[in-house]
Amino acid sequence: MPEDRDRVGTADAPPLLASRLSPAVLPEPVVVRPRLLDRLDQGVAGPVTLVRAPAGWGKTTLLASWARASPVEPPPAWVAVEAGDTGERLWSYLTAALRGVGEGTPDDAPRPPVPDTPPRPDQLEVLAAALAARERPMLLVVDDLHRVTDPAALTGLEFLLRHAEQRLRLVVGARTDLPLALHRWRLAGELTEIGPDELAFRDEEVADLLVAHGVRLPVAALPRLRERTGGWPAGLRFAALALRAQPDPARWVERFGGDQPDVAGYLREEVLAPLTPDARDVLRRSAVAAAVCAELADAVAGRADSAQLLAGLARDGGFLRQDDSSPPWYRCHPLLADLLRDELGRLPADELRDLHARAADWYARNGRPAEALRHALAGGAWDRATELFIGHWPELAPYERDLPVAPPPAAPPAEAVDRDPELALACAAERAYAGDATAAAGHLRRAVEHARGLPAPRRDRFRRLATALELTLARLAGDHGEVRRAAARLLATRTAPGPGDDPRAGTGEDADARAAAGAALGLVELAEGEPRAAGDRFAAALSAARQADRPRTELVCLSRSALLDAVRGDLRGAERSAREALALPPCQGWSCRVDCGHAYLALAFVALHRDEPAEAAANLALAAPAAVEPGVAALAALCRAELLAESGEPAAALRTLVEARAGLVEARAGSATRPAGGELTARLTAAEAQLRAAVGDLDTARGLLLDALRPADADAGANGTGPPAGETAALGVVLARVELRAGDPRAAAHAVPDWSAPEAATWPLPVRLAAGVLDAVLAREGGDDRRAGRLVEQVLDLAEPDGYRRVFTRAEPGLRDLLAGHLDSGTAHWPTVSDLVRGADERRADESADRPGGTDRALDEPLTERELTILRYLQSILSNVEIASELSLSVNTVKTHVRNIYRKLDATRRREAVRRARELRLI
Repeated sequence: MPEDRDRVGTADAPPLLASRLSPAVLPEPVVVRPRLLDRLDQGVAGPVTLVRAPAGWGKTTLLASWARASPVEPPPAWVAVEAGDTGERLWSYLTAALRGVGEGTPDDAPRPPVPDTPPRPDQLEVLAAALAARERPMLLVVDDLHRVTDPAALTGLEFLLRHAEQRLRLVVGARTDLPLALHRWRLAGELTEIGPDELAFRDEEVADLLVAHGVRLPVAALPRLRERTGGWPAGLRFAALALRAQPDPARWVERFGGDQPDVAGYLREEVLAPLTPDARDVLRRSAVAAAVCAELADAVAGRADSAQLLAGLARDGGFLRQDDSSPPWYRCHPLLADLLRDELGRLPADELRDLHARAADWYARNGRPAEALRHALAGGAWDRATELFIGHWPELAPYERDLPVAPPPAAPPAEAVDRDPELALACAAERAYAGDATAAAGHLRRAVEHARGLPAPRRDRFRRLATALELTLARLAGDHGEVRRAAARLLATRTAPGPGDDPRAGTGEDADARAAAGAALGLVELAEGEPRAAGDRFAAALSAARQADRPRTELVCLSRSALLDAVRGDLRGAERSAREALALPPCQGWSCRVDCGHAYLALAFVALHRDEPAEAAANLALAAPAAVEPGVAALAALCRAELLAESGEPAAALRTLVEARAGLVEARAGSATRPAGGELTARLTAAEAQLRAAVGDLDTARGLLLDALRPADADAGANGTGPPAGETAALGVVLARVELRAGDPRAAAHAVPDWSAPEAATWPLPVRLAAGVLDAVLAREGGDDRRAGRLVEQVLDLAEPDGYRRVFTRAEPGLRDLLAGHLDSGTAHWPTVSDLVRGADERRADESADRPGGTDRALDEPLTERELTILRYLQSILSNVEIASELSLSVNTVKTHVRNIYRKLDATRRREAVRRARELRLI
C-alpha cells in the first residue's frame, strides 16, 4: 500500500502528519532578518538555543526561515508540537524526526537507533552513545514546546543533551518557561536565549516590512509606528495590511492602536484568553494606571496576590515589562494597554470612578501627587483634586517630557469651577504635567475668569498658584526670558493666613516659592550651558525644597547638583549626592528616568576622572534619558567623546562634540542675556581641539582655540559673551598641549594658565589639575627637575582626596618618567604614585605586545608577584624593616626576596636594582 504523502508511520503505529515534521510554511511576504539568523547560527554552537516570547513575536517564522536556509547537511530535524500532545505522542514525532536525519547521513556515519515508542533508560543510553559517535552534531528544532506540560515527557531530551557529548543541538521555540532544567546550561554559559527584546523589529526592519507589503510611509513616521507597536511583529503586520488602503498613512499611524478590531481580536484570543482569570483581572483593573507596582495593583484590584501574578506575567516578557527598581514597576505593551483601557471604558461609571479613587488614594499616600491628581480628576472627585493641587503644587511641575500620557480627563462642570476656581488650576497643572501646554493654558484662562470675585486672602493664594503655572508654561514653551520674569513674579508673591473655615488657605509657603522658582531658573541656566550659575540656583532651591519637605523638587535639584558638582570637580560630593538622589523614593519606578539620569551622568563623570572607563560607560548608558536638554546633552557628549576617543573612534568622538556644540548654540540663540559663548561652549571647543590635535590636525586645533580665546583677550568676557576664567583656563591648557605636540615647548609654557594663582581656586578642579601636570612636564623638559617634582607633589595634594587618576594616566608621555623619579625623591603619596607608574608600564607593555615582535624582557628567571611588590617598595626610602611592616611580613622574608631580586636583576645594590628594573619596564 503506498504511503500517504501527508502522513508517515508504520502499520502498527498511529500515523504522523508530515506537516509537523517539516519547517512551517512561511507567510508571504517574508522579511529576512540577518541579525537573528546570525544569532541562531551562533547559538547552535552550544547545546541549547531557546527562542521564547508570547504569541505573535515571530518565533515560528524565524525558526522556519533559519531551518529552510540552513546550509548544514543533513538539514535540521523539525518537530511542531500541538496542544494536547502527550509524552508518548511527542516522542513519536521526535522518533520520526531523528530517524529522518539519520537516514540522510552518509553510509559510513553511525545512525542513532531511534526507538518507535518513548524510550526506556537503556534505549536512551544507546541513543546517546550513537549520537556521541557522530562526526557532526545533529540539529533538532522543536517548535511550541511549551504545549507539553508534563515534565516527565522531556526527561529523555535532557538525558540526550547531557550525554550525547555535544552531538545533539536543540533549538526550541516556546511562549513560556519550560520544564527543562535550563539553569544548568545558563550557568555554564551554554544557553543562547532570544526573547522579545531581540525579536522586536527595529526601524530599518519596519521599513523593510512595509516595502515588502507595498506600503509607502514617510520616514519620519517609521519610529512612531515602531513605538506604537513596540516592535511586535504581529502588530506590525496588521498595520502593514491596513496601511495599504489608507490615503494618509502617517495620520493613520497616529491613530493605530490595540483597540482596532483585528488587533483587539488577536490580543484577546492569543494573549488574554490563555491567562488565568486572576491574571486577567489584575491586568484589566491595573490598566487604570500607566504603570503599576504590586502594591498599587493590590489597591486597585482589591486583592493581595498581585506581586506573584505580575511577576509571572512579566517573566514571559513581550506584553508586560518590569523595570529594575525595587519593588519593580510594570508596564503593559502599548497595544495591549490600548485594549485594556478600551475595556475599562466599558465598565459602569460607578465602578470606574471607584478604580480611579483607589488609585488616587494610593498615589497620594505614596508621595506621587501628580498621578493622584490625574486620577482624582478622571474619577470626578473635584474637591479631592483641588486639595491635591493646593497642597502639592510645587511637586506638580513637569520635569520629564517623554512619559506616556493617559487621555485627558473630562473637564469639570462650570458650577464646580464657579465654586472653586482653583479646580481649573488643578486641571491646568494636570495637563501641563502631561506636556499638553495648549490645554493647560486654556484651563488657566478659565480659572482666571472665575477668580475675579475671590476674597483677598484667597485671591493672594490664587495669584501665587496661577503664577507658578505661568512659570511652568514658560518652561514648556522654552521661553527663557519669560521663565526669568515669571520666577521673579512668583518670588514676589506673598500669602496671608486664610479664614479658619478654609483649611486649604495659606498653605503656599515662601519656601515652596523659592524651591519652584530656583529649580526653574537652574534649569534655564543649565540649558544655556552655564553650569556654575545653574549650580548656585539648584543649591538654593534644594535647601528650600528640603525646608518645605518637597521630595520631588528635592530630587530634581539634588540630581542636577550632583552632576554640576562632578563637572566642577568635586567627585566625592558628586558621588554622595548622586547616590542620595537615586535612593530617594520619587526616583523609584518609571516616572523619574530623567532625574535619575542626571545622577547617573554624575557618576559617569566620577568614574571617568577616576579612570574607570567601563564603569563610566555603564553609567553613561543609564543617563541617556537625561540628555534631552541641550546643556545636559553637551555634558553627556563630553563624557562620551572621551570614551570614544579612548576606544579608537576619534571620528565618532568629533561628531559627538560638534553636534552637541551646535545644539547648545541653538539653545543660547533664544536667550537675550547670553547670545553666545558660555562655559559649556568653551569646554566643547577645548575637547574638540584636543581631539583634532590627537589625530594630527594641529592647525585646525590651534585655530579653534585662538578663536575661542579671542573674545576674552578683548575683554569681551566681561559683558557675558566670552568664556569665564575657568573655561579660558581649559582652552589655555589644550592650547599648551597643541604647542607641545607641535614641538614648541616655549610656546606651550607661555600658554599654560597660572594654576597656582589665587583665582585658580575657582576653576573646575580637572582643569586646574591638567594645568599643573602640564606645567610639571614642561619644567622637567626644561631641565628643572626640582621644580617639576615640587609641582607634581602639589598636583597630587589636590587630586588625591577625590581619587583623580585620569589626569595622570592620560597625560603627556613624559609624566611616567617624572612620576618614577618622584618615587626616588620621596612623596607623601607613595602608594598612588607607585600605582600610576605600574599602570603606565602595563599599558606600555600591552601596546608593545600588540606590535610585531612584542616585548623582550631580558630576564633568565622572571620575578614573582611578591618580588615585584617588594621591588616597587625598593624605589622608596623605606628600610627593609619598614617594608616588612607595610606588607605584614617578617624582616627575614623581605631580605630573602631582596636577595632574589638582586640575583635576577644582576644587581649588587638597591639603586642598581631599581635602575635595572626601570630599564626593563618592570617598575
